[in-house]
Order: sequence, then structure tokens, then C-alpha cells
Amino acid sequence: MTTTTADGLRRPGGSRRIGTRVKLAAQRFAANPMAVCGLALVVFEVGLALFAPVLPLPSPDDIDTLAMLAGPGGTHWLGTDDLGRDTLSRLLWGARVSLASSTCSVALALLVGVPLGLLSGYLGGMFDEVVMRILDSVMALPPLVLALTIAAVLGPGIVNGTLAIAIVAVPTFTRLIRGQVLSIKHDDYVAAARSIGATRRAIIFRHVLPNAINPVIVQAALGVGFAIITESSLSFIGLGAQPPTPSWGSMVQVGFQYLELAPLLALAPAAAIFVAVLGFNLLGEGLRDLLDPNARLR
Repeated sequence: MTTTTADGLRRPGGSRRIGTRVKLAAQRFAANPMAVCGLALVVFEVGLALFAPVLPLPSPDDIDTLAMLAGPGGTHWLGTDDLGRDTLSRLLWGARVSLASSTCSVALALLVGVPLGLLSGYLGGMFDEVVMRILDSVMALPPLVLALTIAAVLGPGIVNGTLAIAIVAVPTFTRLIRGQVLSIKHDDYVAAARSIGATRRAIIFRHVLPNAINPVIVQAALGVGFAIITESSLSFIGLGAQPPTPSWGSMVQVGFQYLELAPLLALAPAAAIFVAVLGFNLLGEGLRDLLDPNARLR
């Protein structure tokens, strides 16, 4: 296998070098026990959410009037809620809603924030000033308060809640990658590409973006944790997923009403939120140590 370098020469072993780098990166990641723990927690919860439809559990919407607020045991491993619905089944189906909403909101924020930050940082001038002032106004309110406000304006629902979280997350990704671009666009390799007549688009996407993306990947992992908390908060106050669709936030809200009679009704989804956020935070820290040379040196 050969590769063509910038000077036009063909050099052997391109795929082999890529494989070696991937192997070394995997070894560095595996050497970080906290990162491995975070990845395991994420895979565990995502796996349960994906396989929820095929697990031998009652439907999350099945009502059993003879087992309302029942404790753990029998066919209801974590008991039932106030309508007799299986808590474990609703917990796993709620994971599908909460994780999907959080992941989609971060993906939407990336799709908007990354190109906007690239253009703002590389072009500069009036475009950069306008974008930064708009983002400053968006960031004037605390993120959670802003998400609640946007969701209230858009109306209740999981789609509107996802959009609200995405809007709140856009400034973080935009400012992050803009800062990276500002420190990269005057480097020698960018100047060299510009001197040989490379187009602005080629410089941004072939030279600037690959060298600026690492912090964004780390922030995306951390951002999913924040999105889970925000989505749960929206559902808790009735602005997220609407009944009878299960979500962790709405389950906590119902469980608080029966905390003395059926504590697992609130504790189980609260624990699921904690584990998911912890997993994504640990994964983000592990990715930071893996992708940031300065962090590895420290």
C-alpha cells in the first residue's frame, strides 16, 4: 500500500501507519481506567436502551390496576408506578427517549456550531463580529434557564425540547472551534497551502478543520451529559416528552409524589440519569487525555 505525499512522491505504508496510530490511541485510552469505566457505562446504558424492545418485559404502557405502586418482585423487578405500569420497562424505554433526544440535540448543535465557528474564525471581520455578538446575547442567560424559556415558547414535546437544547449548545461549539481556528489559521502549513493556490474551502476543510476538531469531540461527549440533565429537567416540568411516552425526567416527577410509598419509582430514573451523565463525563475526560497532547504530558 502506497500513499502520495505533498511533494508528489509515493511512500509505502500509509494504511500501516494509520493502523499503528489507531492501535497506540486505543492503548492510551485503555490505560486510563476512568475513561474505560465511562465508556463501559455509556455502552451499558445504550445497549439496554437499544435492546429494550426484545427484552422479556411488559410493555411500558401496560396498566395493571391490581398492582399499582407495587414493590419489587414477581414480574415487576423494580415495582410499578401509580397506574400499575412496570417501572423497569418504562426505565429502559425512557432511556431510548432521553438518550436519543440528548444525542440528537448535540448532533444538531454540532451541525450548526462547527461550520459557523469555522467561518467566523477564518473569515474574521464584520461577519465574526456579528456572529460573536449574537452568541454573546444567547449566552447572557444560564443555559438551563434559556433552554426552559425556549421550550416554553416552542411548546411541550420531545422535538421542541431537543431543538431548545440544541440552540443552547450551539454557542459553546461555535466559540470553541472559533478559538481553535484563530490559533491555527496563521500556522505555516496553512500559509503554505494558501501560497500554492489552495481554495478557501480546501484550506478550511482539509487543513484547518482536522487540526481544530479534537476539542470539539471532547466537548461533544461532555455536552451529551449536559443535554441529558436538561432534557430530564424539561420532562420533569412537563415541557419534554408527553405522557404516556416514558422519559427519565417525567418518571422522577411522578416518583416524587409517591416517594414514601414507592421510593424506587423516583430513585431508579434518578440513578439512571446519574449513571448516564457520569459515563459521558468520564468518557469526555478520557477523550481529552487521549486527544490533547498537553493533557497527556501533564
